[in-house]
Amino acid sequence: MLYDKDIREPLFDFMEERYGKVRMIEEKQIGRSRADIVMVLPGRLAGIEIKSDADTYARLKRQVKDYDRYFDRNYVAAGSTHALHIAEHVPEYWGIISVEWLDDSVDFYVIREAKDNPNMDMRRKIQMLWRPELAHIQELSGMPKYAGKSKEFVRNKIIENVTAEFLQEQISEELFERDYTEIGRRMQRRRC
Repeated sequence: MLYDKDIREPLFDFMEERYGKVRMIEEKQIGRSRADIVMVLPGRLAGIEIKSDADTYARLKRQVKDYDRYFDRNYVAAGSTHALHIAEHVPEYWGIISVEWLDDSVDFYVIREAKDNPNMDMRRKIQMLWRPELAHIQELSGMPKYAGKSKEFVRNKIIENVTAEFLQEQISEELFERDYTEIGRRMQRRRC
């Protein structure tokens, strides 16, 4: 029986091998769900939900809705106990990766490739960025700083004034470059 903890690290290696430049962000709150993995790729974000052999489908319907709002593509990595039926529980544009033990290691098999998610909402996706990252996009785009305005206001202005192609690329770039230590220091300085 495979558990979540058995799947994560080997899955990171598998996806890095498939896609090259990736960054994994774990346990990110999205709507009413928590994404197991946000995979940052050049120009797009992919959500990965892990369904280990110990998991059930109880929350999956809600998770699918939340993942679909935030990510350009989505995958479910399913333990072998779910591999035969997982396609009945996720939309046809979701990718499916089967996970199983093979010779004392975890093995992955892509059952179905992920396709572009028709439900991704840029207003949700941009919520992944922190204030300094939004400010960097404003700077690169020659936009005003909107001092004293809310993050919501700034996000909406960015969406209105920046091309979708540039924004897709820049959201990924900001997440690739995210430095949790430096962002924490900047945010602390702003509070002082």
